[in-house]
Amino acid sequence: MDYMKEILEALEEIGVPSEDPKDLPRSEKSFPDGAQYRMEISGVERPSTLEALIEEREERDIPVHRLISTVMGSTLLTDDELEDFAQMAADSDMEVIITPGPRASWNTGRQIATPEGALSGLRVRGSDNMVYAFKDIKRCIDFGFKGFLVTDEGMLWAANELKKKGLIPKDITFKVSIYAGHANAAGGKVLENLGAGTFNPVGDLSIPMFASIRKAIDIPIDIHIYLADSMGGFNRFYEAPDLALVSAPCYFKIEPGYGLAAGAGMYKPWVDEGFLAKFAKEKVKYAEIIHNIIQEKYPDLKLSEHGAKDLCIPKP
Repeated sequence: MDYMKEILEALEEIGVPSEDPKDLPRSEKSFPDGAQYRMEISGVERPSTLEALIEEREERDIPVHRLISTVMGSTLLTDDELEDFAQMAADSDMEVIITPGPRASWNTGRQIATPEGALSGLRVRGSDNMVYAFKDIKRCIDFGFKGFLVTDEGMLWAANELKKKGLIPKDITFKVSIYAGHANAAGGKVLENLGAGTFNPVGDLSIPMFASIRKAIDIPIDIHIYLADSMGGFNRFYEAPDLALVSAPCYFKIEPGYGLAAGAGMYKPWVDEGFLAKFAKEKVKYAEIIHNIIQEKYPDLKLSEHGAKDLCIPKP
């Protein structure tokens, strides 16, 4: 018993909560503008998808702060498409997180596609593929993009080291994907220490679990408030107020559908552009609904204004 007491005390000393909070502690942290929550929409794959999203956002007058884009891989967009995408996002004051190219399922790496292999997580395989991914990142930086998705702690560390050497600009941010599989405060601290600008834990954590992570880190937490059937298919709209209360600063990540990048997922390059555009509009509607639910319960919680100054908006 004394040994466990020492373990619990030691965890607290190193900044990792020894239990998940049970009393919904209000986070005293916020975004630089003082807001507690923001909206993130995934699957903005092409300029046509972004065009539809902008149209719906303006019609509903709801802030959309961040776009997770080119989940199929930015390699598959032409220079003209990337140029148009960057300019549209810049003109509309939205942060873009680009998903760069080679990932585990791109070539011979099919272990991740098997039921048991999926347990190993999505990682960059070998040095060549890591170099290819950095080539994709460099190409997108040249078009003005400022944010990139990573699924691999090794690549995150390498990207941060390249930043220190001045080979990647200091204003570039790296978001860690749900596919990295982190689910506790210690994992959050590891990612923060490796240079993550924001991270997405697994989506099925309880509210006390999110509160525990928030106690340990300062970077924004990205929360799947609506997740595709292929990853659980849950809708947590009515938990949004309490999630914002304990997790601030947080992004609510809107990513419903039948499947994401695996199998016959929506983020394959052959998926119909019209479907993606229509679905983007639905996601904007969901952002409005989530905001209304939060304001009904906690009107003092603040949603960032559209185009907040600290966003990594493209600079074409």
